[in-house]
Amino acid sequence: MAEAGQDSPAGRLADPAVEARLARLDELLAGLESAPGPTTRGAIEAVRLLTEVYGEALARVLDHADGPTAGRLAEDELLGHLLVLHEIHPESAEHRAARAVERLRPAVRERGGDLEWAGVEDGADGRVGRVRLTTGGGCGSGCGGGTDDVADAVRAAVLAAAPELTAVEPVPGGDERRPAPAFVPLDALAVRAAPRVREAG
Repeated sequence: MAEAGQDSPAGRLADPAVEARLARLDELLAGLESAPGPTTRGAIEAVRLLTEVYGEALARVLDHADGPTAGRLAEDELLGHLLVLHEIHPESAEHRAARAVERLRPAVRERGGDLEWAGVEDGADGRVGRVRLTTGGGCGSGCGGGTDDVADAVRAAVLAAAPELTAVEPVPGGDERRPAPAFVPLDALAVRAAPRVREAG
């Protein structure tokens, strides 16, 4: 898949086009769920079955991929989200979250701060990702956002990469910020697409 901002090969969708279709799909599914009747139930079941079949097909692709190829597939943003959705991503949630933080780190440093992944803590409310976020004065108000924006962007990126986490919070001593939703509406899709159980063998 082409990187954001680059032209896609003929007939392929660039990342912004994929994101727009995912958002529209979520709107359509939400509309279907609010409309009663057997036709609606049949449409939702059709989407669920199609999602399960595509998930199985994607799992079989992984079965035939060697280590480096599986890694490249997992690094693709769209494929990575689909692998997470179908619970077949080859990397752990913590590894994916840490990589999302590293990708954001240069941007945070440009603002005069720094960002570091601090691990996962298991609590009563689930698994919480911890980040160490420091901010500096090297950017100022002219950069189009403050500390809240940076913290929200970090949360969004981490939860998009690892939706298994229930929250993303600063390490003790950091500023508490309000949570932000994941960038790609995985939760909405996951609710509608029952987890696929693979048979042994």
